[in-house]
Amino acid sequence: MAYSIAGTTIGNIAFAVGFFYFMYLIARKSKDYLLLSAGKKPSPELQIQAKVFYYTVLIISFLLALNLAGIGTYLGAILAAAGITGIVLGFSAQTVVSNFISGLFMYFDRPMKIGDPVKIGELGGVVEDMRILSTRIRSWDGTLIRIPNEKLFNSNIINLQRYPARRLDVRIGVAYGEDANRAVNVIRKTLDEMSLVLAEPEPLVFVDELGDNAVVLSIRVWTPSEKWFAVKTELLHRVKKALDEAGIEIPFPQRVNWFANELKVRIGDGERD
Repeated sequence: MAYSIAGTTIGNIAFAVGFFYFMYLIARKSKDYLLLSAGKKPSPELQIQAKVFYYTVLIISFLLALNLAGIGTYLGAILAAAGITGIVLGFSAQTVVSNFISGLFMYFDRPMKIGDPVKIGELGGVVEDMRILSTRIRSWDGTLIRIPNEKLFNSNIINLQRYPARRLDVRIGVAYGEDANRAVNVIRKTLDEMSLVLAEPEPLVFVDELGDNAVVLSIRVWTPSEKWFAVKTELLHRVKKALDEAGIEIPFPQRVNWFANELKVRIGDGERD
């Protein structure tokens, strides 16, 4: 095949295409082998490593294929000659490269992994997949959120289960007429009966604020991260029940109005101060 096109031969182009296809098969089979070797459920870290290996081999193979085809040196001239199309492709490539590099940085930084519940800005959910260009989050209401890796890398990521234990803060108000120490003791006894409230660090219950309508008590306990929400709901239910059984009032907001002048209330045909 001695026919020439764009400064190269059809034979070189065919060889380059065959080389890239062969490397594509090797990359795909290698990725599948890495995942299958881990068993039925590969770890999130292994899934990410397999994807990074797969895309790295593809990119290197593509660049080598351009050189084998003999058009690698002409690629810049071809894009420059494309005019407006070249500019658009340049901006698109810049975004793709930025997301790709951010994905690599995210892999080595490892602020989260697949299966972790996270908060990213105003978004929140469980990490479903971490790809080379984007990350997918399953939100709390079951919808899919796709976040480009560049935006994700520049955002504040709050990992809700990175550490085995997490602190739970709850504030409860009791009436001013109640004995605050008695209320604290009732709450502490309730916490001692909860198996998922950790004994170390020790739970704290203390008067935190003298509010407008109540004496505000703060409860600070540590619990396993994966049980945080369940412990929160159970704690609120148990503390409310314990205070009710002890006859300790949890007040609702109240307001007393004082008037500068006396008011008269009309009852029937008469008047009453």
